[in-house]
Amino acid sequence: MERRPLAGQESTQRRPVERVGELALLARIRARVTAAGSSPSVRLGIGDDCALVSVKPGEEVAVTTDFSIAGRHFEIAWHPPEAIGQRVLARGLSDLAAMGARPLAAFLSLGLPKELAGSSKPRSAKSPAGTSWIDRFYDGLLALAAEFHTPLAGGDLAESPIAAADIVLLGAVPAGKALLRSGARPGDAIYVTGSLGGAAAGLEILRELARVRKGSRAGGANTRGNMKETLYRHLYPQPRVKQGLWLAKRGFAAAAIDLSDGLSTDLAHLCDESGVAAEVDGGALPVTAGATLEQAIHGGEDYELLFTARPNTHLPRKIAGVAVTRIGQVVKRSAKQPIVTLITAEGRQALEAQGWEHFA
Repeated sequence: MERRPLAGQESTQRRPVERVGELALLARIRARVTAAGSSPSVRLGIGDDCALVSVKPGEEVAVTTDFSIAGRHFEIAWHPPEAIGQRVLARGLSDLAAMGARPLAAFLSLGLPKELAGSSKPRSAKSPAGTSWIDRFYDGLLALAAEFHTPLAGGDLAESPIAAADIVLLGAVPAGKALLRSGARPGDAIYVTGSLGGAAAGLEILRELARVRKGSRAGGANTRGNMKETLYRHLYPQPRVKQGLWLAKRGFAAAAIDLSDGLSTDLAHLCDESGVAAEVDGGALPVTAGATLEQAIHGGEDYELLFTARPNTHLPRKIAGVAVTRIGQVVKRSAKQPIVTLITAEGRQALEAQGWEHFA
């Protein structure tokens, strides 16, 4: 996917844009979706009152929804439109991955201020999509949708005082085979895919860049060699759909959850649903280069998979090209012990859930 300049290097809001009506904008979006090609799972897409989605015999439908709001989940001044579009879809795809579901279709309800919905001239005759904020938003969303064969089958569009996106994802999973949070048992090993803390570290870099641009700091931003890579971990997350499908197909995972709110919070969720406790080996955590242990433990939006497996399960070091790391074990819950215990060279300590939680 084409990468745009980082947030702050250009301002889409300062460009004069032509106002465009809702119907014309919907027609442009529909044309882009149609040009992307059809999917056997979507019998009827954009254009009617409802979409029609098919599943195979013996499958169940998995449904998830995620809200993304400007000022809370992204910043217009910091995040390129392509990154916002990709992040909106990645949130829902990550939920499907955690259930071991294959994506069927996406539905997007998008609310935007007028200046973000303005039209612009086509890039070329062969590429009719313009360069306005909304066009670039769909660049990011549709690129990730194509990568994971997830057609955009409908949604809604409205004028709004702030930018907000509600994504609904439909997935399919063999009946009775979905990965759940409630399947962990004492003795299970705990694993994570990929590495942790990169998204939180990337967000901190964006904040530092914003402070520098405002003149509140005399020094430069984080200049370590991995800064660009760390930024992309935050801006362009990769949901672990292939890994979730692999685990579900082979029945290797006993319980699973995606790491959207942070390891400390999401592991506690899994333990609560399973009625167990957990011990985490701090030295075993796969920390993203450039991130801190604190960011790996509490930082959210990594969209890796955290799962448990029975003691006699032999997992490969990589699943579909992504590393898998054992980070701890499930233990019996006791009123005398914390739900999650972190074990480090300094000893054992309660790992409090300090990831993201709305209204907390």
